[in-house]
Amino acid sequence: MILADTGFWLALANRRDRHYARAVRAASAVRGPLVVTWPVLTETCHLMLRLGVDAELRFLDAAARGAVELFELKASHFPRIAELVRKYRDLPMDLADASLVIAAEDLGTGHILSTDERDFRTYRWKNRKPFRNLLLDS
Repeated sequence: MILADTGFWLALANRRDRHYARAVRAASAVRGPLVVTWPVLTETCHLMLRLGVDAELRFLDAAARGAVELFELKASHFPRIAELVRKYRDLPMDLADASLVIAAEDLGTGHILSTDERDFRTYRWKNRKPFRNLLLDS
């Protein structure tokens, strides 16, 4: 399983993005759906609008065709989310990033596709395990 952050989706949708070629290569190498959360979907759709409604619709259509698997956040995750936001307040950590840390902890994987180099080099899942950014570390 591979987690996918908003920056990956934006790079994949924008040929002018400096990470576009890497995102295309990574997307073609992935077998199966990428794991996202509702906060990542929301953030991605919101920021896709900068590229136009058609970009947002392509993303939503890909999601509907099974390009993503949705990790569901639960109310029981809220205390851990708040703990993470407090811990990484100097970055700061947003809800989308916190939700991906929660997903990593529950799914037992730190493999991620993200353009957010600084944050995902800093974040730890299960408090000590580093993420492996398959987009930028390859």
